[in-house]
Amino acid sequence: MSSEAVSLTELTKTYGTVRAVHGLNLDIPSGQTVALLGPNGAGKSTTIGMMLGLVEPDSGRAAIFGGPAEQALRDGRMGAMPQEGGLPSRVTVQELLRFVAGTYRAPLPLEDVLAAARLTGEAGRRVDRLSGGQAQRVRFALALVGDPDLLILDEPTAALDVEARRRFWEGMRRFAARGKTVLFSTHYLEEADEHADRIVVVDRGRVVADGTSREIKRVAALTTVSLTVSGDSTTWLRELPGVTSVELRGGRAHLRCTDSDATVAAIAAAGAIRDLEVAPADLEDAFVALTAGSAATPALEGTSL
Repeated sequence: MSSEAVSLTELTKTYGTVRAVHGLNLDIPSGQTVALLGPNGAGKSTTIGMMLGLVEPDSGRAAIFGGPAEQALRDGRMGAMPQEGGLPSRVTVQELLRFVAGTYRAPLPLEDVLAAARLTGEAGRRVDRLSGGQAQRVRFALALVGDPDLLILDEPTAALDVEARRRFWEGMRRFAARGKTVLFSTHYLEEADEHADRIVVVDRGRVVADGTSREIKRVAALTTVSLTVSGDSTTWLRELPGVTSVELRGGRAHLRCTDSDATVAAIAAAGAIRDLEVAPADLEDAFVALTAGSAATPALEGTSL
């Protein structure tokens, strides 16, 4: 049996003139929790589709536990929660889960699935009468019911409020603690920072960074140096060593730097130190730096992308 839960080799997929995935390589060992990040249009969902066997690659290979996705699904070793997808109407939550559980050789007990997805109180309700967040939890329960070794989640918390997201990740940590493998894509960077063992950043269909959250931040090599300035001229600040960008906000200049030591030394030499602060890059800074050339990079909203 393969020790790699996921192995993607030179995956390529083109839609018309758009190359969604371009020679992508990725290996995920069993037992890891991996966040897949990237701007809109970076190729995340297409890559996940090829992992699941729903999208046929133009070239390359996607292997799940060493074999095709179809085999892993039949064996109950892989569960998936798509970003979107319809649910059958006129059936209750427990009827749907019981039916799907019957297709697996060793499903989880229904009460455990309902509890993990926080659906115990909705077990007798019709699926087509649930709220958007409740329907999203049903999709999670469907992915979980077969007790898979690998769980693939595409934007799993997109329809959930803050409290529901918190409880979702509590359940996910319990699932991962059993030695399971989790791959999730998200636009909420704090989720990746807090819950992933490893972060993979994709842009223009390629992996542009791969490592722990701390390693990703170090790869971006950006630090923010801020100081109080007088006047509106930023020309001299832009000419300082290590500075990549300057932003003025409320009488303070915020400098993005690749070498903060050199930047601070130059500011000191100019006798311009006033209320100076130095802050290391966070994951949002690293993400923006790594994908800055992508026209598809979405606007920032709080800590979400």
